[in-house]
Amino acid sequence: MSIVLWILQFALAIAFVLTGLVKVLQPYEVLADRMAWVQDYSPGLVRGIGALEILGGIGLVLPALLGVLPILTPLAAAGLAVIMALAVLHHLRSHERGQVLFTAALLILLVIVAWGRFSLAPL
Repeated sequence: MSIVLWILQFALAIAFVLTGLVKVLQPYEVLADRMAWVQDYSPGLVRGIGALEILGGIGLVLPALLGVLPILTPLAAAGLAVIMALAVLHHLRSHERGQVLFTAALLILLVIVAWGRFSLAPL
């Protein structure tokens, strides 16, 4: 089980760090053109979400790899799961079915990592 969790952690970490970097580094106007949901939020909030995604992505792997405060790994997964749960609600409200499915899949994977690292294969 631990190997499966490590694979999920690395895959999710890469995804969240990259998408977070896009939200932090791209101009707000470009993001609004690419992602419809961005128009519903302020530039500061979008940048904040991106920063949390970067930190969460790092937290999925780095504490566990270094053995320094490894409890941060399942906490990062849980925190990102909260962000994805809120994103699912937003996409449902906006009738964006494709985004709901993708975001819900990420949410499920994050819950698996959090649950796995809290109870099945703690670090």
